[in-house]
Amino acid sequence: MATTLTATFRPVLVASAAAAALLAPMPAAWADAALAPHRAIYELKLKETRGSSGVDRIRGRIVYEFTGDACDGYALSFRQVTEIGSGEGDTNVSDLRAATWEDGKAQSFRFTAQNYLNQQLDKDTDGRAERAADEVRVTLKKPNKGEKEFDGRTLFPTEHLKRIIAAAEKGETLIEAPVYDGSETGEKSYDTLAVIGRPLEGEPADVEEAAKRPELRAARRWPVSVSYFEKGKRDEGGEQTPVYAMSFDLYENGVSRAMKIDYGDFVLDGELKELTFLKPSDCK
Repeated sequence: MATTLTATFRPVLVASAAAAALLAPMPAAWADAALAPHRAIYELKLKETRGSSGVDRIRGRIVYEFTGDACDGYALSFRQVTEIGSGEGDTNVSDLRAATWEDGKAQSFRFTAQNYLNQQLDKDTDGRAERAADEVRVTLKKPNKGEKEFDGRTLFPTEHLKRIIAAAEKGETLIEAPVYDGSETGEKSYDTLAVIGRPLEGEPADVEEAAKRPELRAARRWPVSVSYFEKGKRDEGGEQTPVYAMSFDLYENGVSRAMKIDYGDFVLDGELKELTFLKPSDCK
């Protein structure tokens, strides 16, 4: 069984005027939201299985490093290594390595990603996206050269994160947005729906040792869940089922903890094991 995991932190479909307003051009105050440069390591464990996936054990690790600022742009280095076992005794190892850079004004986005399955290169993606007046234009170098166009309302990942934090600070509970992050060979964007809970303050009783930091203790946080939907794909009843969904506690500085990833057939818990805050920039 060759199961691969290719989810990234994309730390959303309600047709309403409020949701549509959130897709208007980003106000300057949102663009200046302070996101903390940091390096986080999450340990992945199997929480539950559903249906007949054949998966009976999973373990892995995510290493997530976020740097940059609104002046020079935001860089993300991401690696997820996952060992997946089946009831038939098979074990496969998926190793996803990705790097992105996003312009501070969300006008340009660059991405590379390699996914290895059992140490053999399975997918290799390289491309960039530019925001035009009424569309997002993607130019791909790998795996196949070509161009794609997406709705001009499409958000890049850091811009999406800022929108969620801004909505949370305003007391909004839902945010809908198409998102493009270069995943799945760079040929798809996803409709996403984020559900934001009430703000929380102080250190939670079950907080991980790695999260016992003054930078987090003094910060507000919100329980957030984000579902990712493939565009135009509905079941026989006309309903949409997410490709996968993530839930986590999101701090106002962009750090996440208490992560859960739901792939439908199985669910993973992601425990924060290490957290290092990196030197902030002088961007004003």
